[in-house]
Parts: sequence; structure tokens; C-alpha cells
Amino acid sequence: MKLLRLVRILTVGLRYGLEEFFLGHERVRPLRWLVRATLFWRPLAEPRGVRLRRALEALGPIFVKFGQMLSTRRDLVPLDIADELALLQDRVPPFPSAEAIATLEAAYKKPLAEVFAEFDATPVASASVAQVHFARLHDRTAVAVKVLRPGIAPVIAHDVSLLYAAAGLVEKLFADGKRLRPREVVAEFEKHLEDELDLMREAANCSQLRRNFKDSPLLLVPEVYWDYCGRDVMVMDRMDGIPVSRIERLRESGVNLPRLAAAGVEIFFTQVFRDGFFHADMHPGNILVRPGSNPDEATNQSTKPASGQVAGYLPQAGEGANAGPKPIDQYIALDFGIMGTLTEVDKQYLARNFLAFFRRDYKGVALAHLESGWVPPDTRIDELEAAVRAVCEPVFDRPLKEISFGRVLLQLFQASRRFNVEIQPQLVLLQKTLLNIEGLGRQLDPDLDLWKTAKPFLERWMNEQVGWRALVKNLQTEAPKWAALLPQLPRLAHQALNENRLTQLEAGLALMLRQQHVRNRWLGVIAGLLAALAAAVILYSALH
Repeated sequence: MKLLRLVRILTVGLRYGLEEFFLGHERVRPLRWLVRATLFWRPLAEPRGVRLRRALEALGPIFVKFGQMLSTRRDLVPLDIADELALLQDRVPPFPSAEAIATLEAAYKKPLAEVFAEFDATPVASASVAQVHFARLHDRTAVAVKVLRPGIAPVIAHDVSLLYAAAGLVEKLFADGKRLRPREVVAEFEKHLEDELDLMREAANCSQLRRNFKDSPLLLVPEVYWDYCGRDVMVMDRMDGIPVSRIERLRESGVNLPRLAAAGVEIFFTQVFRDGFFHADMHPGNILVRPGSNPDEATNQSTKPASGQVAGYLPQAGEGANAGPKPIDQYIALDFGIMGTLTEVDKQYLARNFLAFFRRDYKGVALAHLESGWVPPDTRIDELEAAVRAVCEPVFDRPLKEISFGRVLLQLFQASRRFNVEIQPQLVLLQKTLLNIEGLGRQLDPDLDLWKTAKPFLERWMNEQVGWRALVKNLQTEAPKWAALLPQLPRLAHQALNENRLTQLEAGLALMLRQQHVRNRWLGVIAGLLAALAAAVILYSALH
């Protein structure tokens, strides 16, 4: 099977002219010319990014997901390829409903009718790893049931092993292979897939995000029903709304698009800087909009759709749409398989970079890199400052509403590479999510000024981190530790003063010397034996 799959990959790769990615090294360049001369009939007029995207689509869903992940690594992949791979769609035919029901009954160890009062055997969504069915619990709660695709784990393991083999070829044969770190990229992809294969992990992510936004009028997150969840199945509230990409439908429903765009930016920065836990797969397919709900209902995370409403669709007139004034438009988040986390150091680094960037304080940006420990301590600040200035200064020739935070962050990553900066995976996820948020926000409102929306939030957050509020907060956090430690300080100081560190050091050196003497004796014995053996061989040769 592996051999047949490998032949299939090679055939597709040659059909789309992908040998240029593997045969770029000067040692094998003649082989590339030979392939092109032999397969001269291939239509290769399209750009390399388009051909790579079509090849991945032809190879199937796992390779499509790999391409999607690769499109987020703009710190490693050329921009023309990353932009094209971002167009990949995870379109997979649904697996038979009988298999889904069998998976559910195996997980629950009882007939499906005892678990759900109603279960729609026709899936409403299907992807490479799982598909979704609508159902209703016995208490009449409308839910969405996500079921893992049967037998997907060995398929993934098989294709990932082939990707590792391909990564090895890229590393050896591609001119820029080592810089691209292909094995590291495949390892990151494998980790994402392993996370997606455990629906309990996704359910936990969903529950955490819901708790973070429990009192928010801007974002709805479905409730998870833990009694019905397992590694192969996840049950959550059925959500109703309009896909955020359907702009005309949003306008017809009376949605205030500029306010909705600004709310999206606020939600993103709240996730990043307040919580350090953000949805890292915010493409339009994972976002719905619920047109204006009552303000009193908007903060209680009520996710039950009205009669006749289903996820991704707004009911037609007479099909259960709520009447009355609806002043608040709300986002609905779906699909929690990929989430990003940030430490306090990460958050401070990002906030300092953003604020210094918009103040044209390039030395501040350079110092933020250095103090975060992401550039070697011997890095010259003036050289890093000059590299940052070369990235940022051209940006200020444009109006602020035309500036892309995501692309500026990406260019900073690329400029930092020559200073041996190791870009952290969580920041790559953040940069990709920021690009998604910017694109979405400007699709809703072309005049969106991201900085105008974000600046007050960032400045307030920085004041809370370095001002008197931060001091009080840190004192409250550290007080229990100090209360336990302070009574012990006299005893600990007395122990430290009484310890004879010199004696311990002398004992350690004496032990090392004894071990070295033993090794020397053994080396002497071995050398003597070898000398005796050599003398015997010479004597034997002389006598014969």
C-alpha cells in the first residue's frame, strides 16, 4: 500500500511539475532538465503556487490539510505559495451514516435511540477528520454531534510517514531546503492532526473559550454536553446564524457591518491580551453571525436556536425568527480544534511591539526582541533597529486603515531571521489569525482602521501591566507564597551559612580523580595487550 501511495504521489507531482521544488540543488539540476525534456507535453504555464495547490487537492484531504497548515508558515514559505495555499478547501464526501451510528453506539455502549430522542442521519458538514449531524436530546435540547471519521488514524499515520520522506528529500535536494526546516514543519502538522483526532481536547477548548466570554455580549460559544462526549464524539449546542462571508445577507438582516467589524477586532485582542488563549482557525467557515438579539439575552450565552433554525442558516419569514428590536449583533465561534496560547512574556512582547511600532520607536521594537530572549544577547541593538526601521518606515507612507498588522508582524519575523531569531510557534499561529481577522474585518468594513480600534485596548492593557494596578495585582498573587516563605527565611539562611560548600566541592573533585585513575589503569592494560599482540604478529611474520 505504501509503495502504491508513493507511486501515486510521484505521478501527481510530475503531472503538475513539482520537481522544481525538489530538484533545485545544483548537484541534481541536470536531472530536472531531463525530466522536463522527457515530459515536455505537460501544461506548466500556471504559477508554481497554483500547480502545488492543485496537486495537493488531487492527493486528498490529508495533503489538503497539510497545505492549509503550510499556508500559515509565512515565516518559512514564499508569499506567492502561501497566498495560493490559503485558498485550499477541505472538501471531503461524508462517510456513510451507518458508520457514524456504529461509532456513536460503540462510544455510548447503548442503542442510539436511548441517547438521542432524534438523530438526523444526513450530515450537515463533512471534513477530512470528522463530520457533524444534528440531533435532539431527550429533554428536547437541540444539539450538534461531531463524529470522528472511522479508520482515519492509520490513514493519517500512513500519509504523515510519506510527508516525512518528502521532507527529507526537500532538505537534501532543494536549494533552500535546510532553511525551510521541512521536518519541523511536518512534525508541527502531525501534532495538529493528533490534537484534532481527540475530540475531548476540542471540547475542552470550546468550554474554556465559552467560560472566558460568558458575560460578553459580542461572542457566543456553544455549550458542551460532557456526559455525551468522548474521544470519538463531541456534543454541543446547535448554533444558528448567517455565515460571516455572506455580506449581502447580513445587510438584508439589518446587521451594522462597521460595528460588527470593530467588534471582531475587540474580540480578537481580548482573547490575546486578556486571556492569552485565542481561536487560531478563524477563517469565515468557522464564524457565524446572529443578527441583533435582546441585550439582556446577549450576556447569558443562550445558544438554543428558535424553532426552525439550524446552524449556518437564518430562518425565513414565518419560520421562527424572533420579533422585536434586535440591537446587538453577535459572532458565533465554531470548530475549536486549533487554539493558541500566550504566556505573559509573549503578551508583553506583542503589546510593546505594537505600541512602539505606531510610535515609530524602532529602538523600542529592537529592545522588545532582545529582552524577550529571542535574539542572542550579543546582538547589536543598532543593527536590529536598522532592520526594523527598513520594515516599518515604508508602511507609514500609507493611511493607517491600509496598514496590515499581520503582514508587518510577518516582515518583522523575516527581518529577524538574519539575527538568528527562533520564531515561536504560538506567534506564527497569532500572525496567521491576525491576517484572518484583518481580512474579515475589511471585508465587512473596507474603511476599518484597525489601529484606531486596537490602540486604546493596548494602552489600557499596558497600563495595567506596568502601573499601580499591576503592582497591586502582583502583590495579591504573590502574597500567599510570601506568607509561607517569610517564617522560614531565618532557618533557611542559617542552613545556607552552615553548609560547607568547599568540602562538597573537594569530595566531588576527589571522586573524579579516582574515576580518572581507574580509566588510566584500564587504558594502560589495553595498550599493553595491543603492544604484545603487535609484537607477536611481527615475530610470527619474521619466523615464517
